[in-house]
Amino acid sequence: MDVDPLVTLAGLLVGFVVGLTGMGGGALMTPILVLLFGVQPLAAVSSDLVASAVMKPVGATVHLRRGTVHRGLVGWLVLGSVPAGFCGVLVLRALGDGAAVQDRIKVTMGAILIVAALAMLAKAEIDRRRGPGSADAAAIIVRPLPTLAIGVVGGLVVGMTSVGSGSLIIVLLLWLYPSIRGSQLVGTDLAQAVPLVAAASLGHLIFGDFQLGLTGSLLLGSLPGVYLGARVSAGTSTSRVIRPAVVVVVSLSGLKLVGLPTEALGAVLALVAVGVAGWAVRRRAAVPDVAADIEVGIAAGAVPGVAAGEAPGADEPVPTGLAGGADGPYPALSRGQP
Repeated sequence: MDVDPLVTLAGLLVGFVVGLTGMGGGALMTPILVLLFGVQPLAAVSSDLVASAVMKPVGATVHLRRGTVHRGLVGWLVLGSVPAGFCGVLVLRALGDGAAVQDRIKVTMGAILIVAALAMLAKAEIDRRRGPGSADAAAIIVRPLPTLAIGVVGGLVVGMTSVGSGSLIIVLLLWLYPSIRGSQLVGTDLAQAVPLVAAASLGHLIFGDFQLGLTGSLLLGSLPGVYLGARVSAGTSTSRVIRPAVVVVVSLSGLKLVGLPTEALGAVLALVAVGVAGWAVRRRAAVPDVAADIEVGIAAGAVPGVAAGEAPGADEPVPTGLAGGADGPYPALSRGQP
């Protein structure tokens, strides 16, 4: 088995991102193999799926031990996704393996990546609006037929492109069960992805273009990468930076795979950079400077009970409207503090 150190390095980086953020996987690794290493699309899909079949059980086991897996949802998802994942491989097999077929797979993969990026953005927006979920596992009422349909659609896409088990399915579940907790959503998705990826991997081992050297190189990097990323994932600030970067990379990869010229990709990247900079400036301007507001109010004598230019003493209560909790909008201040 020939090991490619550059593919191993790519596997390490992608594995780290997956362990850190819980997203990426096929949406990052497959286009990297196609665009950077010149691997044929079918071989990239086959090798990435087999590598994922080794990695997925690690995260699923952790969530099973923590009790964040809804077994009822997993059962209905697997009922649809496992046969659909295997059938996705048969669809690819029926298309053949000529250059025209490889191009079709490439374009299809690009379209799915663009949809996956939009799904990631949708999930982030839904999470922001709804806040942390509070439903218990037993409180969620399973809707069998829609859940089965999600499994069928997700399984077919994963079997054909290796993309979707951690992006499309998780967003569809969030849409169908909006009250599900975040940890339970991730745990359920990871648990159902194990048999799904195993079925798709089996299909690619039999009918696909599996390459042992390529898969081995991926695993040598991705396994330690996932472990390191999971160890670092306790820090949410890093994850907040990585997740938008993953969305941008996945979007650009999808656009490139569907045939968008490099010049157009550069223009898209420039627009994204301008948009991100504008969003950051607006968000910074929207955050009130509490300390400055208090100082201005004291200097102008606008704070009741405090003379102009003086700060409240240690024994003086903070005037109503400056104390935290129900008395005012400044939770950083408490009564009796300057």
